[in-house]
Amino acid sequence: MKRIILTGGGTAGHVTPNIALLPGLKKSGFDIKYIGSYEGMERKLIENENISYSGIATGKFRRYFDVKNFTDPFRVLKGYHEARKIIKEYKPDVLFSKGGFVAVPVVLAAKHYKVPIIIHESDMTPGLANKLCLSSATKICCNFPETVKHLPKDKAVLSGSPIREELLTGSRSAGLAFTGLTGKKPILLMMGGSMGSKVVNAALRGGLNTILKEFDVVHLCGKGNVDTSIEKEGYKQYEYISHELKDLMAMADIVLSRAGANAICELLALQKPNVLVPLSAAVSRGDQILNAKSFEKQGFSYVIQEEELTSESLYEAIKKTYENKEQYISAMKNSSQSSGVDIVLELINDLANNK
Repeated sequence: MKRIILTGGGTAGHVTPNIALLPGLKKSGFDIKYIGSYEGMERKLIENENISYSGIATGKFRRYFDVKNFTDPFRVLKGYHEARKIIKEYKPDVLFSKGGFVAVPVVLAAKHYKVPIIIHESDMTPGLANKLCLSSATKICCNFPETVKHLPKDKAVLSGSPIREELLTGSRSAGLAFTGLTGKKPILLMMGGSMGSKVVNAALRGGLNTILKEFDVVHLCGKGNVDTSIEKEGYKQYEYISHELKDLMAMADIVLSRAGANAICELLALQKPNVLVPLSAAVSRGDQILNAKSFEKQGFSYVIQEEELTSESLYEAIKKTYENKEQYISAMKNSSQSSGVDIVLELINDLANNK
């Protein structure tokens, strides 16, 4: 039986593409092991899929001063030796890494044992963890055409992001039944990630009276962000949705979202007209801004920079995007980027079979 190790962690975006690959890997006859941090969020997500999980010590790579910068290298070194032991015993045919700080010692350990390595970079430009791993990779998958030219030609593959198959099987009627909406108005779905976005939440709620005249709104506002004082017809708010998300996506006529790479690639695969509000460069490395610019350039998205976001500008963006929805849908239909599952699985099988 062929064997594969999957790795990645720190955020859900470093885990869900791995989960998207699981059905295809099982169908191809792979035995699957996951290496993540001891108690990271990836552990619960993977164990829920009944996949063998091994934890290792991890340390974060920071560009800013922090006292942990002096201790975390030792944690990374410990994690490297733990990963080497796991890989030596498991003897994988291939490693697939989705990135995040947990992946670095795993990739380096796989390289030590000459295991073929596939890295997937979601954002326009690689994060620090993936930058440290690029030289070890056999193949480097990416989501954006602009990224390819910055990667070694013999390694770069424009794959798109692996999308969970279940997202493609949603039911509009099930979404309406879950939310209690009638479907008589077009439906706006706002997604701010598991922790939500206070800035976007505030802009949306500030303009609710105007928006609700034309749209029903389903607001995934993030943990602890439900405002129980707001009770308006056509407005439904939830902290976080997991199982029913596929139905909410099927129900949505337009989506308001941050510009995390996995989230926007899911919108592309589902061909959902969307308004993106990328995370400000003041509180990030600017990757969401680049992601959003690429989608805007390709005609997939309407983009508002966070600094320009108001309730008024948000309403105008939602209105314009909905009015031009067919134009956005057509651009997404004509894109060669969709779900990267098939491309990534083909690479995995080729490397495993030709090891």
